[in-house]
Amino acid sequence: MGRLFWKFFLSILLAQLAATVGIGGAIWLKNRNQQSNALVNLDTSPPAEMAINAAAATLEYGGVKALKRMLENMEHHRVYVVAEDEQELLGRTINAKTLQESRIRLQEKGKHRGVRQVLADDGKRYLLFLPSGWHLRGMDGDNRPLLSNLGGGAQMAMKAASVLDGGNPNAGGPMPPPDGAAAAAPPRPDSDIGGERPWGPRFPLAPWAPIAAAVVASLLFAVLLAWYFSRPIRALREAFNAAAHGDLAPRFEGAGGKRGTELNDLGRDFDIMTARLRSLIDGQTRLLHDVSHELRSPLARLQAAIGLAHQQPEKWSASMERIERESVRMDKLVGELLTLARLEAGAIKAAQEEISMTDLLCQIADDASYEAASQQRSVVREGDADVQVTGQPELLGRAIENVVRNAIKHSPEGGVVQLQVSMQPDARQLLIRVLDRGPGVSPADLDTIFQPFYRASNASAEGHGLGLAIAQHVIEAHGGSIKASNRAGGGLCVEMRLPVKQ
Repeated sequence: MGRLFWKFFLSILLAQLAATVGIGGAIWLKNRNQQSNALVNLDTSPPAEMAINAAAATLEYGGVKALKRMLENMEHHRVYVVAEDEQELLGRTINAKTLQESRIRLQEKGKHRGVRQVLADDGKRYLLFLPSGWHLRGMDGDNRPLLSNLGGGAQMAMKAASVLDGGNPNAGGPMPPPDGAAAAAPPRPDSDIGGERPWGPRFPLAPWAPIAAAVVASLLFAVLLAWYFSRPIRALREAFNAAAHGDLAPRFEGAGGKRGTELNDLGRDFDIMTARLRSLIDGQTRLLHDVSHELRSPLARLQAAIGLAHQQPEKWSASMERIERESVRMDKLVGELLTLARLEAGAIKAAQEEISMTDLLCQIADDASYEAASQQRSVVREGDADVQVTGQPELLGRAIENVVRNAIKHSPEGGVVQLQVSMQPDARQLLIRVLDRGPGVSPADLDTIFQPFYRASNASAEGHGLGLAIAQHVIEAHGGSIKASNRAGGGLCVEMRLPVKQ
């Protein structure tokens, strides 16, 4: 998987995570708010539990009057006592939700429910609980007034019993409030006692706010992702439109951004493609020009020979020889052009066979020696390699022969052309070198000599400049390579490397 896949994956993943976190957060906040508001009207803290237990003990052992007297003398944590007819013992107003919650708590199992139900001496069942509003006013503060008022469950029960019997447990009077404690004041109208206490923030977060935040985050990621990919793709589209109208100039050579990104690589590949197309178009144009130029000369000579034959019938024989010679040259040129076109089209890949290089090179050396002898030159074969190469023997032999004949043409009179053959065991390649003592080639033109119709400025031999171009196509089609270099002391060395059969 390429880097482009991971960029898509991580971008989409981030967007999904943002949406999931937003929606999940909204659901969590909503559930938390519902849970926190479900049973929050009762105080279930340990001091509240103590106060409720003391009140329950007073009611159980001292009766309703004792409990009422105790509640009236308490300043903090005044327990609510509700009868079966939903009337509070001190006549205080009870919130319906708080009362419902206390009944729900009564059904729960456990010791710390915060609710007690006691059967009193009058035969009624009373529900005892402490609303959470009291917790805000006294539960977090000092609990010593509560303990001083309560003392203990048994002590409160004895005091309540003495009240019922008409005794005076505290010097013949009612239980005095603690020092400095004022009489119990009635609850303020704006207090939260017995009612619903606001829980959580005053302005709770709306459940759609996290969802909106997730949507905004997803849109942000989508915009960034779209911008990241649309800008270079738009540039590529403009480049394709320009190429369709014939403008093949490079457009992404100086493109910014990291070099390793796929879109920048795509832009550079587009430049490589347009450069190749530009090179092919220029080559085709140059080839058409060169073919036209090469055909013009023999056609002009043909026309001249025909005109001379009409004007001077006595020279008819010489004119026919001239016409025949020019026709042969034109046929050879057209044949070489067809061969070059076939090689460029990849026709060499079909009908391949195993080639004995020893036999092929011997035949090429014999034919070249016979041709060179007529021009006062010689061909010497050096080395041997009994190996086989897979390919087309006719084309491969023609390619090597083109190189040898080119060396013969450019060699001085009496010169020797060397055909050296050796095996490269490490690379499993056959090395063929053709050396001459001709004028050589300018160093700047060593790669250019393999282009069609190329002729060196110092070349005097006849030819169309297609032999080395055909040789290069054939050698490369066989999986090999060809290159040229100047020899020390003058002359040219052409090296051909061919992979041998394993």
